[in-house]
Amino acid sequence: QVQLVESGGGLVQPGGSLRLSCAASGFTFSNYAMNWYRQTPGKERELVALITDTGGFTKYADSVKGRFTISRDNAKNTVYLQMNSLKPEDTAVYICNAAWRLVSRYYWGQGTQVNVSS
Repeated sequence: QVQLVESGGGLVQPGGSLRLSCAASGFTFSNYAMNWYRQTPGKERELVALITDTGGFTKYADSVKGRFTISRDNAKNTVYLQMNSLKPEDTAVYICNAAWRLVSRYYWGQGTQVNVSS
């Protein structure tokens, strides 16, 4: 059974930090690129950060570049998103995605809520 379980969300003040985790099970984690998306009501789902299967390449949305860092631990089947200097506009549900485009396999987590507010 495939599972992606996000954790680490919560309420934080502007300028604060959070570290999100996404624990994967039920598939070969090291075959998949991993992505963090975020979703707010009335807006399209936004790709925030991605990391390749080996972790050798990362990419970020312009809105988070320099503030967020994506990383992965293939031994623990976990991907992380370190979020620093958080802004109110970072408030969203953050959703973990596993993608193996070669075989068109994609898995999604349920998401974790991040609220940035004073």
